[in-house]
Amino acid sequence: MIRLSYAIELEYEIAGQPADFVLNIHASRTRWQAVVSESLGIDPPLAPVLHADPVHGNRYLRLRAGPGRLAIRYAATVDLEHHLESPELLAEVPIASLPPQALPFIYPSRYCQSDRLRDFAAREFGHLRPGHARVQAIRDWVCTRTAFRPGSSNSSTSALDTLVERTGVCRDFAHLMIALCRALNIPARFVTSIDYGAAAELGPPDFHAFVEAFLGDRWYSFDPTGITSPMGLVRIGTGRDAADVSFATIFGSVQSRIPVISIAALDDTANGYDLPRHCGQALSTISEVPETTPPAVEGIAPAASTLFVPASRTRPAIGGTMISNVLRPAHRSGILENP
Repeated sequence: MIRLSYAIELEYEIAGQPADFVLNIHASRTRWQAVVSESLGIDPPLAPVLHADPVHGNRYLRLRAGPGRLAIRYAATVDLEHHLESPELLAEVPIASLPPQALPFIYPSRYCQSDRLRDFAAREFGHLRPGHARVQAIRDWVCTRTAFRPGSSNSSTSALDTLVERTGVCRDFAHLMIALCRALNIPARFVTSIDYGAAAELGPPDFHAFVEAFLGDRWYSFDPTGITSPMGLVRIGTGRDAADVSFATIFGSVQSRIPVISIAALDDTANGYDLPRHCGQALSTISEVPETTPPAVEGIAPAASTLFVPASRTRPAIGGTMISNVLRPAHRSGILENP
């Protein structure tokens, strides 16, 4: 089992009239990802509404704030269990046999124009044996062909743009891989997370995007950037592309500051907690059946007049060591903040 603790700090300056916010920063709750603890701090104190998407388990925080400074801090500790499978056993699923939950992820979407990549994908990957190996080949192709360069794309950059420009950040890598998979009738979707374990030279912890492809009877994780191990990825939002899972959607005249993110993993093998690592097996943390557990808090979330101790800085109750990334401003993910 993997135990990860992360914290996200957001700060905004609201001008003139009150503004509305829809935030997707809460850890998802599934059979394979248990939220052990979480806390929410809002300054000034407000009474936001928290609800969960019954299909994907995305959890949304909605609030309205008046003019002035708004600070939000969310922290969570989650336990991840992984289903491991031999890649050789994973086949692609014919369209006629796909479960209904996978069908939305075979169509083109705003940033993943798979319908315009069918001929290209057939030339590049059509000759490969269908299954996990072909999806892995798409992942490797995107990873080796595309340069990871912060600031090289923007909120309008699509899979087609990344294919031509051969540069981008994690969301661009994910969009291109998703579009190529869908062009071959392989369901693929976009998942937001935090990039635990990324190399220090890439900078501070940040939001991260990875890909899930449907093979056999489950969704399997792939990170086309190669900057972190899929074993260390907390699920926050799941959607067709980045437009579905922006971490903040804002309605009003608002100036935002760069998010500050921290993440740590518990190293306590004596109690069954391992550090995330790369492995040769296929990894999955969700199946094809909706697994959403109702959130611990629904409706009106507590107004956080009391600030909680950050989960990533608390001493693990069961002992062990928290292996942490340094707390510094986020800057490189490209995960959307929609004004």
